[in-house]
Amino acid sequence: MYPRIAITAMLLFSGLWLTAQNEWPREIPYKDNGKIIIFQPQPEAYEGNKLKSRAAISIREKLESEPVFGVVWSECITETNRDTRMLTLESIKITDTRFPDSPAIKDVEALKKYIETEAPKWELQISLDQLLTELEQSTYAKAENLNTAPPKIFYSDKPSTLVLIDGEPKGQYDDDMKVNRILNSPFLIVQEKGKQDYFLYASGFWYTSTDVKKGWVPTDKLPKKVKKIDKKIKNKEKDIEASAGVKPKNPTQIFVSTLPAELLQTNGPATYANVESTDLLYLSNSENAIFKDVDSQENYILLSGRWYKSLGLDGPWTYVHADKLPADFAKIPEGSEQDMVLASVAGTKAADEAIRDAQLPQTAKVDRKKAQASVEYDGQPKFEAIQGTNLQLAINASSTVMREGNTYYLVDNGVWFVSNNATGPWQVSDQRPEQVNQIPPESSAYNTRYVYVYESTPEYVYVGYTPGYLGNYVFGPTIVYGTGFHYDPWFGVNYFPQPWTYGFGMHYNPYIGWGMGMNYAYHVGWGGYYGGWYGHYGGWYGPPMYHPPYHPHHPPGGGGGGGYYGPRPGGGTGVNNNPRVEHYNDGRQTNNIYKNRKDVSTRDRVPAAKSGRPSTRSGTERPSTQPSTRPRTQPSTRPSTKPSTQPSSRPSTQENNVMTDKSGKIYQRENNGNWNQRNNNTWQPSQNTRQMDQMQQSRDRGNYRTQQSQQRSYNTPSRSAPSRSAPQRSAPQRSAPSRGGGGRGN
Repeated sequence: MYPRIAITAMLLFSGLWLTAQNEWPREIPYKDNGKIIIFQPQPEAYEGNKLKSRAAISIREKLESEPVFGVVWSECITETNRDTRMLTLESIKITDTRFPDSPAIKDVEALKKYIETEAPKWELQISLDQLLTELEQSTYAKAENLNTAPPKIFYSDKPSTLVLIDGEPKGQYDDDMKVNRILNSPFLIVQEKGKQDYFLYASGFWYTSTDVKKGWVPTDKLPKKVKKIDKKIKNKEKDIEASAGVKPKNPTQIFVSTLPAELLQTNGPATYANVESTDLLYLSNSENAIFKDVDSQENYILLSGRWYKSLGLDGPWTYVHADKLPADFAKIPEGSEQDMVLASVAGTKAADEAIRDAQLPQTAKVDRKKAQASVEYDGQPKFEAIQGTNLQLAINASSTVMREGNTYYLVDNGVWFVSNNATGPWQVSDQRPEQVNQIPPESSAYNTRYVYVYESTPEYVYVGYTPGYLGNYVFGPTIVYGTGFHYDPWFGVNYFPQPWTYGFGMHYNPYIGWGMGMNYAYHVGWGGYYGGWYGHYGGWYGPPMYHPPYHPHHPPGGGGGGGYYGPRPGGGTGVNNNPRVEHYNDGRQTNNIYKNRKDVSTRDRVPAAKSGRPSTRSGTERPSTQPSTRPRTQPSTRPSTKPSTQPSSRPSTQENNVMTDKSGKIYQRENNGNWNQRNNNTWQPSQNTRQMDQMQQSRDRGNYRTQQSQQRSYNTPSRSAPSRSAPQRSAPQRSAPSRGGGGRGN
């Protein structure tokens, strides 16, 4: 039961977001001129599309009656939209009540039924940021056995660019550019047919070498066909937003890696500065997250959510568990320039909230009749066994296709499809493979474990995915990006890449999720008319789903970047408030991949839960590790749309200062911060102030996070995102986007 936050009517006042309507507490007419007041609910658990919470209430059966205070516990079916960062209540079931003022209150069942009937009419919402801070417990879907071995790590004290190639260089002739092109790199690397020299375009400059993997030097002497490419690039760059102070003034040093690697660099010799309130130092002249522990003199770096340490910046580097860091990492002050690493430090509030956020799904309603999907194979379908399961994975497919016996499953843009043939036709599936939750991280299909089927009717299938589908995993006490494993791509007539963990400076932003570091995003994406993230002619796109704009170096209200420009998404829309750094792309991005489909809706209502055993497995009921007979899908017994009756509740004039603990005891907060407990129909001073203060602080923190998220949304103009689909080419060989989002062709 949550208030609908009307974004267009939202006002910023005294550091809190207030709404023009539907404020807490809520007041409902009841019986003979009486009323029920429901105070702001307190979430207890959230999994899949089900929210458990409790709320303090007061009841007057008549206007002149004394209020009877109590607590109601509820389970709600919800719809989640990670773009708006709002959770909408769809249905409610009261699971328990407690009335310490009057244990023998009459007609409790009628009261429960009344609330269950009225609440869904109100279209109540809660901010996901509020939910993250107040959530008390959850059964986390933790990843196990991820790879923590360090990638190849380069260090340079001068401006440098890391050029990634996905395995040994694979060239093809491009009919449009009239040159050979290295297909398996996000950078534009070309060679005139019959010539020895290669040409690389990166960060606004051209480089040349006779060996793709080394020896690159700047050049302004371009052969005729490369000059034509350069002219088109320069014309395209005029249409891209310029970045004051970002574009290098001179060519950079070039590093090349055919395996996942990361680049650490400083602007001159390493310069350390103190981290406030700690015995830590940080590299103040680096865009990377690099720290030094004064006591041990060891350097610590953060790569894709994983910590590594070494005595020297040149390595060797060894993995450090997030709960084995020096204690001072947890003391990094929130609001400081280094606070963005706190999400990767065990036991911090930022880490706990990041873990909770990793459980929140994006949901959608799929029309069985309209939904379509297709898959491309390079030759005849080839399947290999997925270790530890009875499933087989297509290794030469543009999307994730699995075979279970004589049944084939396809994951496309967060939706499960099923067919009796590897090539289709495909229909929306209302169930997942039996052993999908046993797929190990060594398999590139691992992320499909995080794509769920929640509910189904004869017309619709209600689906969802958590950020694990996009590579955001709960690993131990923190979150990480990617599995850490390197998956071999498919090379044949076509080239099909696989998900990567390293190479793009992936960092986590507590407000907007994962995204590339500035150096990688800029060098790869800037002006990439022919290659890179917006390659007009295709090419390898790098990490799936993420085209992140830069986040502010100093976000409003604190939360700086630690000297680096982290990421964006796992969820939420991107923002740019930094006057010094503009978007490197020309469009606002989103991580709601359902927007890529025309046959799903994220606004239609999810049906209420049916009684008894659910007809499909969902994110809330983990599939059994043992094969079982699948239940037959039955139509929902409840309507899938809300009643047309207008909300009958209204904001109460009573202050929203009543809360309850897990046991159902009721507390009231005075203006001076003291707490009273409800005993024997009166308010008496409470000794349980510490616990209640913590609850209040969590609520206040949620208000602040909501304020920050909404403020960032307002400051970013809404523009359509560029398509990631690879255009058709006349050449026989082409690449497809990485299937890291569950589909190579998404």
